[in-house]
Amino acid sequence: MSVKVNNLSNQNRRIIHALGCFKVLEYEKDLSVSAFNAQTEYFMSKMDVRRRQVIAELNGNSVITQAGAMQWTAGAVRATSGIKGVGDLLGKLVKGAVTKESAVKPEYTGTGLLVLEPTYKFIVLQEVSEWGCGMTVEDGMFLACEGTVQRNITARSNISSAVAGGEGLFNLSLAGRGVAVLESNVPADELIEVELDNDELKIDGNLAVCWTSSLKFTVERTTRSLAGSAVSGEGLVNVYRGTGKVLMCPVAPTESRYAAANTMSAKAAAKNSNTFGY
Repeated sequence: MSVKVNNLSNQNRRIIHALGCFKVLEYEKDLSVSAFNAQTEYFMSKMDVRRRQVIAELNGNSVITQAGAMQWTAGAVRATSGIKGVGDLLGKLVKGAVTKESAVKPEYTGTGLLVLEPTYKFIVLQEVSEWGCGMTVEDGMFLACEGTVQRNITARSNISSAVAGGEGLFNLSLAGRGVAVLESNVPADELIEVELDNDELKIDGNLAVCWTSSLKFTVERTTRSLAGSAVSGEGLVNVYRGTGKVLMCPVAPTESRYAAANTMSAKAAAKNSNTFGY
């Protein structure tokens, strides 16, 4: 790489994760805030609600991102739409409509550095090949991936799992070799990995982040009868059956943390410091 970038990390921001061509830059102390939101930013950082950026090093390889995710590039980096024709465009529009993802994801190739817009969410890096036949991702969590990763649409096994489980009819499925970058409301070190060997996992609530694509996902009652479910107070649970693994949150994010990472107040704080990105 002929271009040289200095002071990317320093005493105020540092690289906290690296996998494949991706690195995660975290702002431990953000000195670009204004006097009006300095106190809010300070206490947010103490609760690990900090701005993070994904950096991709390109050396002849390619990276696919969500639309609008790029902040800046350095070096001979080119962006393409990845559309191979009218039919491919229509297919991508349909996929984007059913998965809540951007229809057209730009692909960056060349030699240099690609830096994505900052986010208050937590960045999770996953090697897709470690998920066997592939991994299915929760809606809205995909941020980027290496160009070697195959992206497809996975339909729910039945309508009940979509309506009662709160998951939607379709999800983005990733397969092949390469690293995927996901955005999470929960830190990666709090996620629980459950490995299934022809077994099942029942989760009370929408806590799964991603799961092996071969797993069968259904929504079922905790007991065999409606009366039993009503008495037990559990109701419906999400059930994952088969052989594979599930990455799940131990608890739902607290209202304060979720609000800090997702509401307009957090976005306004980033916007006021001129490093804002959706």
